[in-house]
Amino acid sequence: MKSDTRPSFFTPRFLFITCAILIAALTRVLPHPPNFTPIGAMALFGGACFANKKMAIIIPLLAMFISDSILQLISGIGFHNTMIYVYASFVLITFIGIYIRNNSKAGNIILASLISSVLFFVITNFGVWAAGGFAMGMRGLLNTYLIAIPFYSNSIFGNFFANTIIGDMFYCGILFGSLYFAKSKFLALRAA
Repeated sequence: MKSDTRPSFFTPRFLFITCAILIAALTRVLPHPPNFTPIGAMALFGGACFANKKMAIIIPLLAMFISDSILQLISGIGFHNTMIYVYASFVLITFIGIYIRNNSKAGNIILASLISSVLFFVITNFGVWAAGGFAMGMRGLLNTYLIAIPFYSNSIFGNFFANTIIGDMFYCGILFGSLYFAKSKFLALRAA
C-alpha cells in the first residue's frame, strides 16, 4: 500500500481557501472604485480559515504580491513608496483573523472587518504622510486623515475610507460566505 506523501496542509479545504484568496487578489486588476478592494478581506479570511498560522500569513501575502506585480505590469501602480505600510497593515489584519479563528461567526467577522478597515486606514494614511505625500508636522498628518474621510472632504479622496469599509465588508461576505456554502455541500471542506 502506497502512503500519501503530501504535506498535511494540502487538503481540499487548504486548496479551496488558497484559490478563493488568489481569485479575490486578481479582482484588484479589474476596474473598481478607489480602495474598493479585497485587501483586508483576504488577510482576515486567510487568518481565520487556514489551520496553519504560517500559511495564514504566507498565502495572502503571496496573493497580494502577485496582484501588485500584475498591477505594476499593466498600469505601473502596483509598487509604490508606501507599500511597506500596506503590507504591514495586511499582516496585522491577518493576526486579527487568527484571533477570531475559533469564533468566526457573522458578528465577529463584521466587527473584525470594521477594525481591519480602520487599521488599514490609520497605517496606510500615516505611510502617505511619512513618505511626504502631505506637509510634514501635525497639521499635515491631520490633513492626511481628514481628506480621506467622507463628509469631511469634498475631494475624491473622501471616498477612500468609505470604499475601504464597504469593500472589506463586501469581500468578507464573498469569501467567508463561499466557504460556508461550500462546507455545507462538501464534507472535505469542513475539516481544519
